Amino acid sequence: MVKIKPFRGIRPPKDIVAEVASRPYDVLNSVEAKAEAGEKSLLHIIKPEIDFDPIADEHSQQVYDKAVENFKKWQANGWLKQDPTEKYYVYAQTMDGRTQYGLVAACHCEDYMTGKIKKHELTRKDKEEDRMMHVRIQNANVEPVFFAYPAVAEMDSIIAKVVAGNKPEYDFVAADGFGHKFWVVEDDAVNKRITEIFAEIPALYVADGHHRTAAAALVGEEKKKANPHHTGDEEYNFFLAVIFPDNQLKIIDYNRVVKDLNGLTTEQLIAKLSVDFDIKEMGADIYTPNSLHNFSMYIDGKWYSLTAKAGTYDDNDPIGILDVTVLSNLVLDKVLGIKDLRTDKRIDFVGGIRGLGELKRRVDNGEMKVAFALYPVTMQQLINISDTGNIMPPKTTWFEPKLRSGIVIHQLD
Repeated sequence: MVKIKPFRGIRPPKDIVAEVASRPYDVLNSVEAKAEAGEKSLLHIIKPEIDFDPIADEHSQQVYDKAVENFKKWQANGWLKQDPTEKYYVYAQTMDGRTQYGLVAACHCEDYMTGKIKKHELTRKDKEEDRMMHVRIQNANVEPVFFAYPAVAEMDSIIAKVVAGNKPEYDFVAADGFGHKFWVVEDDAVNKRITEIFAEIPALYVADGHHRTAAAALVGEEKKKANPHHTGDEEYNFFLAVIFPDNQLKIIDYNRVVKDLNGLTTEQLIAKLSVDFDIKEMGADIYTPNSLHNFSMYIDGKWYSLTAKAGTYDDNDPIGILDVTVLSNLVLDKVLGIKDLRTDKRIDFVGGIRGLGELKRRVDNGEMKVAFALYPVTMQQLINISDTGNIMPPKTTWFEPKLRSGIVIHQLD
């Protein structure tokens, strides 16, 4: 069973939260961040290379020093203030008329180390170390990770009462049009009950932020080993997460574009694909996959429907059922000769938030030769893979909207 706790959040005053809150560090590059960052933006703390002209190396010591300097400055200026007592928070995100409600909590490092916080992606040591550096220098989890939990009716009821009975502390719409609301759970009895409910939940699932999760847990372990008087109650034993019930989350598609046809003509490609797929030409209008094992392909100004034939996939295998697996095995590897999605420079990945028009654009402008759109992975598939200890292929899930950084921060002691 998992362990969570309330914490003393460091967060902006309500009148400037929209100025402080930013997109997370990994969804925009340094040039975009520099252009986007206002005076109070958290981007100056999570991407401090933008404060140099020209933009500095994000891994340089001067940039790390600037991150610490800016975090202290934001607190000194009153742009970030710490709550006097430990609390849980509720964070709601609205996109396209759909709202999801997450609990903001401090999760237990040991739960990650022992596998109670379950992952579905591999992490890279270099990326872990990069994120660990930021946790170490700030002695804080500046950005939250995005978790899911098996929905619990009592938690749904508690959050509904918090939302219905209290005016949100924050309520703003970001530049991308997504809405963000935030409540402070003031009732001590409710906070206590939330902790008790999660003590009966067997596992949490990493939805987005595998490297930040690993980094936070590993820094907690470092601090534990360095403290000869460690008791287990120290704040560094916990890290910042927003935890959503699984039935509120929606994964959107994560698509592929390829630079060449591996020496084939378009006609030869279609002929080879017809061995494993039923293929229909759909014309010039964008075609969106409509079910599991149905794909769309865009090439030479036309869209095609590709439906994998029975026997070419294994729906009894938590990995084999995934359309990313079907596409990788039957198209990218077998026909186009792409063996390693992580390293092959001939392939790129496009999050579904950009729409299928982005696939068409990248093929039409000659940058890519062919594009494939996939039916989205379901939360149940993600949970099945995590529960069985399997790992999803690269670039399988895209969660949207992203958590806004700077709404609340967790200090490690």
